[in-house]
Amino acid sequence: MRELPNLTLPQMLRENARTMPERIALRQKDFGIWLPISWAEYDRRARHFGLGLRALGLEQGGHVGILSENRAEWVVAQLGAGMVNAVAIGVYATSPANEVAYVLGHAEVEIVVCEDQEQTDKVLERLEELPRLKRIVVIDPKGLRGYASELVVSFAEVLRLGAEHEAKHLGLVDACLAAQTQADIGLMVYTSGSTGKPKGAMLSYRNMRAQAAGVVERLGYDASTTNLSYLPLCHVAEQMLSTMAPIYAGSCVSFGESIRTVQEDLREVAPTLFLGVPRIWEKLHASIHIKLMEAGGWRRRLFEAGLAACEPFATKPNSARSLREKALATFFHLVIFRALQNFIGLRKAKIALTGAAPIPPRIVQFFRTLGVPLVEVYGLTETSGMATGQRLDHLLPGSVGEAVAGAEAKLGDQGELLVRGDIVFEGYFRNPEATAGVLRDAWLHTGDVAVIEAGQVRIVDRLKDIMITAGGKNLSPSEIENTVKGSAFIKECIVVADGRRYPSALIQIDAETVGKWAEENRIAFTHFRSLAEHERVRELVAAEIEQANSQLAPVAQLKRFHLLVKELDHDDDEVTATMKVRRASIAKKYAAEIEGLYKPERHAEPV
Repeated sequence: MRELPNLTLPQMLRENARTMPERIALRQKDFGIWLPISWAEYDRRARHFGLGLRALGLEQGGHVGILSENRAEWVVAQLGAGMVNAVAIGVYATSPANEVAYVLGHAEVEIVVCEDQEQTDKVLERLEELPRLKRIVVIDPKGLRGYASELVVSFAEVLRLGAEHEAKHLGLVDACLAAQTQADIGLMVYTSGSTGKPKGAMLSYRNMRAQAAGVVERLGYDASTTNLSYLPLCHVAEQMLSTMAPIYAGSCVSFGESIRTVQEDLREVAPTLFLGVPRIWEKLHASIHIKLMEAGGWRRRLFEAGLAACEPFATKPNSARSLREKALATFFHLVIFRALQNFIGLRKAKIALTGAAPIPPRIVQFFRTLGVPLVEVYGLTETSGMATGQRLDHLLPGSVGEAVAGAEAKLGDQGELLVRGDIVFEGYFRNPEATAGVLRDAWLHTGDVAVIEAGQVRIVDRLKDIMITAGGKNLSPSEIENTVKGSAFIKECIVVADGRRYPSALIQIDAETVGKWAEENRIAFTHFRSLAEHERVRELVAAEIEQANSQLAPVAQLKRFHLLVKELDHDDDEVTATMKVRRASIAKKYAAEIEGLYKPERHAEPV
């Protein structure tokens, strides 16, 4: 394993600026043009921003919030805070004002960086709940001319203040960096809060360096690696691939124009590494499905023939394939798969990841058959990112690989996965009880039930989510849900089984793919509800669930389902900012529909 320099993240940024000042570190797309930022410029901007924060009254060890979509200013603000020994805290740009206020208040944020007027207004709406907040820094100040100048200041103005501060306090950043140690807290990442209030996980520079080392070893990450930053930077997975690994490896990160232009940006960047959470892979799967429905004819038949021919050896490394298998893979790559890889922007991907949540096995197999080098990884906020990961030359379907370099994994009581190593976080901010609940004798109790076979970890489900039927059978709802969501027509599946006679589910259709299917079959609809309530759509979903049931044990098969007539929404408290289902909230909100699935006299869709 390559030994990384014993430097903190901000110290490593300074080192890169010294050793390769002109090399491109970041690229930012503005108005369709990719603008490069060198390591020297990255260092200069971060340094000036950090000093600008000091000029605004931020003390050493102070907390800086960042409320924005991904962009170069996000990481400049984070590393700038680090250069003056402050701590950065990310907030989801999609969060409503009450959730923003909770994180900023709990994290004791003194200065918050907001992307634009929309995000600034969220903070101002709850200003009374934020007594420690001193200033709001706005990246795009358009529309803010009438706002209080003593509170709101532009990002550009902070950079200017920092340059002035540097001239008056020569060597301040150097002194801060010289005093910085691996034990210092550099980042706080708040958990999704799917079962309660979000908790602030404190990550030290030791944690981040260890995570970078694990990524370098497991994923072959080096200076030539390129990736597109698009998942929220307040999520530890994106931090892993946009700050930790790239700064230690000296590689380039690209920031697209908007989360809405990801597909186009992917095609333009053609990254060598790509991380997608399951919802992203499901969306890409659906977009390919739609494209093939539109193409029809011989192209669709050719694609189906390619899938059937190549799927049996999709998990084999190229070196282990027979001459016939290599020939088949080459032929179908040239005539159909390469075009689809181009369509989703992954033709140059040397490795692609799925993590952060369970993924339907059919989706993984689909992309591997297409020739996308997809591996499953597992990690938590509390492990600073990836804790285990598959290797391309040893793909065990259904597993999440083995522990990354420098970490250990073992099973505890009830099969709970335990992790130990420098990647394990330092604890929850202002919550010693919760910290003591997960950290015992240096082992992190993940809360996930797992099986370890031949060193490979397979996640069964969250310990608290395991359901016991009325007949006493233990079920993993994630296994059922992920099997069902392997269908391109089903976006969400929420299993109900705890204390029940049999498993049933609430189903949310994929509006795009089902809508396209309805058009192909000349089925009229006007909106999501009219589509979901159509009898033909219920028949379509029933057939898809029957297909999923054939892959499940009899006790785990869905007996009934209810089609939701609206999409699950963060603002309705049905999913988190990371789109994880809030099971308790769903159970309460749809209690009548759930009860109806277990009443014989009510018409429920049988499978």
